[in-house]
Amino acid sequence: MTGGVDIQEVGMVVLSVGFGVLGWFARELWSAVQMLKGELAKLEVKMSSDFVRYDRLQDALKPITTTLDRIEGALMHKVDKP
Repeated sequence: MTGGVDIQEVGMVVLSVGFGVLGWFARELWSAVQMLKGELAKLEVKMSSDFVRYDRLQDALKPITTTLDRIEGALMHKVDKP
């Protein structure tokens, strides 16, 4: 047996370091995904409280559009229109 380092030992050290880096990277990805899930949940709550759905907006604007259409109709039939 020689006093040098065996190639198998070097390979095991390289594998150990590689798997360590891979494990750290996987943990970082996992924590980033968990953080994004939390932020997405907060955004969903904020959107439901801050923004109006399109159908509710149409219902709210219906009297305004009806009045504007009536005014437009009256202006189109004005006698002194050039």
